[in-house]
Amino acid sequence: MSSDAVRKYVVSTEKSGDLHVYVQGDLSQQGKRAVFLTVHDLGCNHTSFHDFVNHPCMCEIKERSVFIHIDVPGHEDNAPNLTTPFPTLQVLGEDLVTVLDFLHVKYVIGLGEGAGANVLARFGLAYPQRALGLILINCTGSAASVMDTFKSKFVNWKGESSVSQSAEEYLIFHKFGHQLVNDSNPDKEKVMQEFQSRLRGTINNKNLKLYVNAFLGRKDLPLKTCKTDVLLITGLLSSYAHVVEKLHRDMDKTKATLLKIERAGDVLLQAPYKVAQSILLFCKGQGLLTSLTLPGVDRQRAFSGGSFDGEGGPRRLSRGMSMEEYDKPNIRRLSITISNDGVSNKHN
Repeated sequence: MSSDAVRKYVVSTEKSGDLHVYVQGDLSQQGKRAVFLTVHDLGCNHTSFHDFVNHPCMCEIKERSVFIHIDVPGHEDNAPNLTTPFPTLQVLGEDLVTVLDFLHVKYVIGLGEGAGANVLARFGLAYPQRALGLILINCTGSAASVMDTFKSKFVNWKGESSVSQSAEEYLIFHKFGHQLVNDSNPDKEKVMQEFQSRLRGTINNKNLKLYVNAFLGRKDLPLKTCKTDVLLITGLLSSYAHVVEKLHRDMDKTKATLLKIERAGDVLLQAPYKVAQSILLFCKGQGLLTSLTLPGVDRQRAFSGGSFDGEGGPRRLSRGMSMEEYDKPNIRRLSITISNDGVSNKHN
């Protein structure tokens, strides 16, 4: 089976109902592959990670990996209204192990964004023996905080069949963050329109509200007790950047690494090369994908640890790291800020 092939399964779980699962890659080769488990953010479904994996910068990783994409309940395209209660993020995270058991997968690296990152973190805490590592994009460690600004608007979530304007504004802020004000990217309007069209189109709005309410009702995430290696990624223009930084401060620095990307809110869309690069670095630290080079970087070259220019092309810094050093596990327990000019600032 090719790395582009996708097989769909419906997996019945104990408390979260039926989960639609999409396997991208050949699971029969899982012993020779890195296996990722993805959970999407609010306002989208598994296609957000499927599209990211199909980006050219992920080509080499995709060829040597398997991706198990999860749709949270009621979020498959054109889904009917849910007839069962939507699970809490905690329950959903715990039920993900049922998917692994169904597919006969022993270990995964979790890859989640926003609310989905919170779900995968709870999976990793509940089943550390099944998680080789967690890559969490814009993950929140505390109960609802950023949303406080929008409390007065959330009455509009209740009792309406479509996404109200205020709710849509919240989801756009959640997804794209402060770049709405600060970013002059000419593609910004197009990207936002595509996001809005999905909200108004293939995503079931009633089920979406249930996911949002589960996210708003989340409990604190005790990641400081996490036994799994964690890579936290955020864009400095994200609405959750300061929350992610606080989460990192509270975590065990022998387990946690923080990557901050400047001039980005939605890092999967705006900085895919940098995210792909960090995924590969993290996997190498877990002893996976060790034969792969970074996207666009020759193996003979020194690698700086995290710089791509604004077009996604590699840049070489004076303080290089040999590929032998680069392949050593667990060398990245620090905070790194990557700017668009390719300068990497590290903070112990």
